[in-house]
Amino acid sequence: MKIAVVCPYSLGYPGGVQSQVVGLSEAMRRLGHEVELLAPCDDLKPPYEMVCLGPSLRLRANGSVAPTGLRARTLFNLRSTLRRSDFDVVHLHEPLAPGPSLVTLASVDVPVIGTFHRQGASLAYLAWGKVFKHLASRLAGRFAVSSEAAETARRVIGGDYRVVGNGVDLERFASSPAWPTANKTVLFLGRHEHRKGLEVLLEAIPKVESDAQFWIAGDGPESPELHRKYSRLANVHWLGRISDAEVALRLRAAEVFVAPSLYGESFGVVLLEAMASQTAIVASDISGYRDVARDGHEAVLVEVGDSGAVARSIDSILQNDALKERLVSNGLLRAAAFSMDNLAKVYIGAFQEALAG
Repeated sequence: MKIAVVCPYSLGYPGGVQSQVVGLSEAMRRLGHEVELLAPCDDLKPPYEMVCLGPSLRLRANGSVAPTGLRARTLFNLRSTLRRSDFDVVHLHEPLAPGPSLVTLASVDVPVIGTFHRQGASLAYLAWGKVFKHLASRLAGRFAVSSEAAETARRVIGGDYRVVGNGVDLERFASSPAWPTANKTVLFLGRHEHRKGLEVLLEAIPKVESDAQFWIAGDGPESPELHRKYSRLANVHWLGRISDAEVALRLRAAEVFVAPSLYGESFGVVLLEAMASQTAIVASDISGYRDVARDGHEAVLVEVGDSGAVARSIDSILQNDALKERLVSNGLLRAAAFSMDNLAKVYIGAFQEALAG
């Protein structure tokens, strides 16, 4: 089968949707299918096979900044590629993202399968949905990464959705060596923006009693202010934006991964990556994370915004080997249930049904 995978967001910037798109494309190739990944890329020199459509335009959406392929050249290249290639099916991620979704649905006459990632509908999103709704009828299948993402899409454009979750590349994380470190380490990984809750962790660090170092990976609009406010924390190492390869190395080295997000997480794929890396997890008790991890089984879930609870939970893991081993063991089993290869098989089945229909 010849499959076009369309991602509206630039692969030159890290993000949950982007990691899923790349991982699924590679998994479908391993299953023997011809896959062309089409996405904006900005200045990225991709270490994987893809068609770079051009630059993105950064838009503020859902408490974050989305590098969306709205540039005229990028949209023209997407349309040209779709029209000149004999694809059997198109897999469109985030069909409600403006620009690439419209171009994709207007450019092909083969089945288009849509996967919805976003949780939460703003007034602008609802208004956009009214414009898009008639085109959405062209989708031959609708998938969502969580029940919240399905409910958001249903609220905006109606329709029925199959909830399949996200996937994790087990081999990539399980086989990675660990970044060299002599100290117990706690890791944060994500954009430095309000919804990710990094400041909650930074407020928690002086309250942690255990002797540990803290790796803060990523960057974002809050980086300068957070650097200024918390520069006194001697055990904090600011890593900046790191590569996918380094993400795996750092996750394998850390004893604890902390995800203190405040809202806006449709599915906690980063938690699955930590589980596959055999790293214990402290995370906010939000719906997107509860879909992945159960409190006391695969993670310690804490009240949103409670820095004291974050500190106590970090200490409980660093000081209790039995707790840590239980979380890691359960996490490995949980990650295996969300393997990227299994998820790819689900989508391939849907593509074949669409073609048969």
